[in-house]
Amino acid sequence: MTSPAIRLETLGISLPAVSQPVANFLPYVQDGNMLYLSGQGPRKSDGTYHQGKVGADVGLEDAYDHARLTGINLLAVLHSAIGGDWSRVQRIVKLFGMVNATPDFQSQPKVINGCSDLLVAVFGDAGRHARSAVGMGSLPGGMTVEIEMIVALKQD
Repeated sequence: MTSPAIRLETLGISLPAVSQPVANFLPYVQDGNMLYLSGQGPRKSDGTYHQGKVGADVGLEDAYDHARLTGINLLAVLHSAIGGDWSRVQRIVKLFGMVNATPDFQSQPKVINGCSDLLVAVFGDAGRHARSAVGMGSLPGGMTVEIEMIVALKQD
């Protein structure tokens, strides 16, 4: 099996630095072998976020790319949480994907596929997960997507 590190390299992905929380919360919490990652958004390399309303000023393809970028940001938090040791990851358990969308937009699952497809590309079958993909009237800072992730770690 190819390691997640090699798969990331093959995909041309280098993980960004983990951003500091903007409010009173932690980027992740571990409880036993479960790791809960706080919501991340489509933070660009300059520290700003992709913003806009999907279905109005942001199209489906761009929103998919924003969800993929959010997945990369989640992987950066995960990498930090596991001390860089990808072998500690048993599987991705669940995503909760939120899309800043117009009331009539109905393709939230297609948007969040940007993150889901990335996780399967990086972890293979261990990246297949349960998921919710919902529309929101707004998200912090007007960002287009926010995604939370739950990860099962291997027992020590």
